[in-house]
Amino acid sequence: MVKKDPSAYRSGDIAGLTGLQARYDEQAARHAWPRRLRRAGGQGRRAPRGSSAASRPPASRSRRRSTPACRPSPSGCSAPCSRPARWSRSGPATARSWPPPTARAPAGRTTRPTGRLAPGSTFKSVTSLALLRAGLTPQTPVRCTPTVTVNGKQFKNYSDYPASAVGTIPLQEAIAQSCNTALINARAKVKDGALADAAGSLGLGIDHDLGFPAYFGKVPAKPASETEGAANLIGQGKVLASPMAMATVVASIQAGKTVVPHLVAGTDVSVPAAAKPLTAAEARQAKALLRRVVTDGSGRGLADLPGGPVIAKTGTAEYADAGTIRTHAWMIAAQGDLAVAVFVQTGTSGSQTAGPLLEEFLRGAR
Repeated sequence: MVKKDPSAYRSGDIAGLTGLQARYDEQAARHAWPRRLRRAGGQGRRAPRGSSAASRPPASRSRRRSTPACRPSPSGCSAPCSRPARWSRSGPATARSWPPPTARAPAGRTTRPTGRLAPGSTFKSVTSLALLRAGLTPQTPVRCTPTVTVNGKQFKNYSDYPASAVGTIPLQEAIAQSCNTALINARAKVKDGALADAAGSLGLGIDHDLGFPAYFGKVPAKPASETEGAANLIGQGKVLASPMAMATVVASIQAGKTVVPHLVAGTDVSVPAAAKPLTAAEARQAKALLRRVVTDGSGRGLADLPGGPVIAKTGTAEYADAGTIRTHAWMIAAQGDLAVAVFVQTGTSGSQTAGPLLEEFLRGAR
């Protein structure tokens, strides 16, 4: 670096090498940080104050978690982040600090909020929008069967799915109880491209520059097979998302419009042109479906939170770990002008594992 740009760097300077630190090294250098840091051999790196404490996971913890949060306010979704045990203020490259220092994130090792993961049943928030656009309403009857087989592949509901919610039930009940088979049985309603379009409207699956490393997820416009298409509807198959992207999904539903994350000061971000706008009716119905998750479904643990009404969606997703099938635990929620996604790499279920962490987060952020 010294050889390439001797006017900017001298031996012993600290300088950003990757990510935000590299991209905004010039801006960081203008702030009142130590300009020179002598190390063995005169080598060094620049790091914003507070970043090492925010990104280094406690050595004593083994369960990886990510808790990105944002505000779906008119100015956009500001400062999505993930912290292991405490919030520390970011350096000058990031203008906003959220949540406030009084809020505490659940302790544990963190997974990057930009990781590429199967979102599981939290993705049903996207599938439900696709079904609404196909002409269904929250009251439309759907078939929640114990199992459904697609081209020889059997799909079923989670192990403790309530028996009282099996049979012909309204779409709103299927979403509230997270019935896999109901959405797969309705797959003929979701035409090629409809699922990707719904995802884009909620800020998922359309790549664009936000001024910081981000992964917006992937939703195939046309599945390779009917089996893959069925799996995509329940957030498995070829669907991928990041915790940040799923926080953006629930933020968009809360706001009734596509929300774009905003983290870096001075970076102009806007809604991608490919994102189809939500109509007022779609926004109202999508929000009502996630509200019912809290009042009557798998998110009932958030029902007694003080403050305004909470919308939420739980989720699990299977993954292979050294030949063993394990379960990711997810939950997304929004209350007022705060949206958050909780991801736990290995857990029991969204409601049992991620739910209490999300409740703790929302209570602590008040």
